[in-house]
Amino acid sequence: MKTPEQHPGRQIRTPQGYAAFVPDPLPPKLTWSPLLTRALSDADRLIGQLAGEGGRLPNPHLLIRPFVRREAVLSSRIEGTQATLGELLAAEAGAVVDRSPDDLQEVANYVVALEYGIKRLKTLPLSLRLMRELHQHLMAGVRGERATPGEFRRSQNWIGPPGCTLANASYVPPPPAEMDACLKDWERFLHDRALPPLVQTALLHYQFEAIHPFLDGNGRVGRLLITLFLVERAILPTPLLYLSAFFEATRWSYYDHLRDVTERGEWEAWLHYFLNGVARQSEDALGRAARINQQVAAWKKAASGNGSKITVQLIEALAANPYLTIPMAAKRFRVAFTTVQRAVARLERLRIVQEVSGRQRRRTYCATALLKILEEPAQLAPRT
Repeated sequence: MKTPEQHPGRQIRTPQGYAAFVPDPLPPKLTWSPLLTRALSDADRLIGQLAGEGGRLPNPHLLIRPFVRREAVLSSRIEGTQATLGELLAAEAGAVVDRSPDDLQEVANYVVALEYGIKRLKTLPLSLRLMRELHQHLMAGVRGERATPGEFRRSQNWIGPPGCTLANASYVPPPPAEMDACLKDWERFLHDRALPPLVQTALLHYQFEAIHPFLDGNGRVGRLLITLFLVERAILPTPLLYLSAFFEATRWSYYDHLRDVTERGEWEAWLHYFLNGVARQSEDALGRAARINQQVAAWKKAASGNGSKITVQLIEALAANPYLTIPMAAKRFRVAFTTVQRAVARLERLRIVQEVSGRQRRRTYCATALLKILEEPAQLAPRT
């Protein structure tokens, strides 16, 4: 039987007759079992390795871009958006993409929100205010715009299958009257520094999802929080680690662990799951980044004999986005269309890129070797 210190909150009956969950302030009383201690040690070691080696990558600023977009796609996919990483990258390169504009916009908004958050941390610490600003960018101009972008909810929301009501919802977060106090407690704990940062961010993520302060977009804002917290606390020098790939690949375990905390106070199981995700995704990011750099370096060596500056520039740009179109590349590098055309022809002869649109006009090229690395499923087991 769980002790009161381990219980995550209380169920209340509202005047309207429905039951809602009100989480207790963080932190809970944690039991540091050998299993949990080892999980934290493993996660700390691997994210430290990612921070060190990530900072020494030849072009970390180039690699951040596709990693951010991969996170955006996978975080949005958890919420039902169908756009793929290839579609997002192709659209950004100027290609014609056969995908709902709404889906592409929702994913693009996630990119905007994350990049905004990283920049905003220079002038504003993580806070409820920053969470509202992230939400405003995330929901701007998309289907969720009806969910009052940038504002905490003033009405009750709930979670459950399509068509469910408050009466049969699988989860009902705190009503607005109780939610304000929950958010203040959450922000107070956000600025606390008593616990290891990885444990703290796991607790913060659970609590944010339990409070569910927005009418829509809570999952995505809660996952943005993880990356921003790690950057703010200088656990990572740049945002190379993203857990949405792990959460998406283990989606039902993710939901089950969140629910088990709410219903039974299973804090240790949630922390173990979260820390395992940090460890596995740190390994995963290191492996992908190293392979991308190795491939780009090999291509630059193969292309070095022709003396073309634009050819090398295009190869470097492929690390940021494996797709390219000639008009967009000409505009970006401020060179003539025919100059890029000749460089792309050289890349085709070297088998670095291939034409993938099948069009005679507005042709699209892709470095499929790099796209394959980016699109590989998340690594869920330790590397041996």
